[in-house]
Amino acid sequence: MTIYTGRGDEGLTDLRDRSRVSKTNVRIEAYGVVDEANSLIGRARPTGYDDIDDWLAGVQNHLHIIQAEFSMPESDEPAIDEEHVEEIENWIDTADEELEPLTEFILPGGSDSGAALHHARSVTRRAERRAVELANNEPINAEALVYLNRLSDALFTFARLVNARDGVPEESPSY
Repeated sequence: MTIYTGRGDEGLTDLRDRSRVSKTNVRIEAYGVVDEANSLIGRARPTGYDDIDDWLAGVQNHLHIIQAEFSMPESDEPAIDEEHVEEIENWIDTADEELEPLTEFILPGGSDSGAALHHARSVTRRAERRAVELANNEPINAEALVYLNRLSDALFTFARLVNARDGVPEESPSY
């Protein structure tokens, strides 16, 4: 099997049900940005911290499920559900216990992994916006939207935790 097919040469691509849509279709854009966020999370791994790396591996698998969901109109499998959202909330709470309380805005950056996680967070916010746009046009799993919203919080918290463990101080904007 070759990696290239030529089927997309004229600006169309296949959904999982083999229907053909424009590469600019909102569904393609939504799962494409989820893929971008997933790739950036992969860029942040390994962080050097087994617990965070395990959480990120879980997130990457969850994002793969969301990509599959978004690529298949009117499908129930696979699906992100409330348990996935609860899992990521538990990871956020565990990470947050180790951090100093946040009292002001911080600038994204820090160590290589911390900065990569901040970057993934901002792309996840874009993925969420694209998913909302998709949901405004077609029915999708509402839990996927909740998950993406929670994920940006998780990535922010994970970035802070990596930076704290790496001894990189947080910087606040100077207004």
